[in-house]
Amino acid sequence: MNKMISNVYCVGRNYRLHAEELGNEVPSEPMIFLKPSHAVVSMEGAGLALPENCGEVHYETELVLRIGRRYESGMTVDELVDVVAFGIDFTLRDVQSELKKKGQPWTAAKGFRNSAPITPYIAFPGAEGTAGEDFTLRKNGELVQRGNIKNMIFSLQQIVDYIADRYGLDEGDLIFTGTPEGVGPVYQGDRLEIAYGTKVLGSFEVSAGPRAKQ
Repeated sequence: MNKMISNVYCVGRNYRLHAEELGNEVPSEPMIFLKPSHAVVSMEGAGLALPENCGEVHYETELVLRIGRRYESGMTVDELVDVVAFGIDFTLRDVQSELKKKGQPWTAAKGFRNSAPITPYIAFPGAEGTAGEDFTLRKNGELVQRGNIKNMIFSLQQIVDYIADRYGLDEGDLIFTGTPEGVGPVYQGDRLEIAYGTKVLGSFEVSAGPRAKQ
């Protein structure tokens, strides 16, 4: 991961079945939150340390766009994005639930260090081309998530237009575009592997984090 990272935007509840599995309302417009750039870490087979005493940590696998140039009105997503990756939006689920009850921001649940591991970048095949393959997450060899951007509530174009109009988009910004259904907890020692189509792009082991109950 040798490209500069600026802002890290994330889209919440962008797959209907994921919103429903957590008992959340399906949004009527993109739901945007931020992670610090320090949360992003390269997913290249090494161990990854996650918080150990904050309740359950859940994986959420997502397509990640990298913006390659400053947004100008009318630009297409194919013109804006230079490369993509796949990543995990790790979430402290118990912490998030408490924050939601209090009406407080999600930063503590979403923005901790190592909460946004991403695979090495690959060429962006365009919005239409990206929908030609599913992305998957395996945990300890078992398939736990399968997604395709054609099932998003808000398309890649709608996402970039919405973010650019309200917050701005420029070279180096990342966008985590939302996760499909199948999210769940990880524990110390779990091995996670992300593939796009048949090609494995990244993997790692949870070297520290919650321990599974014996």
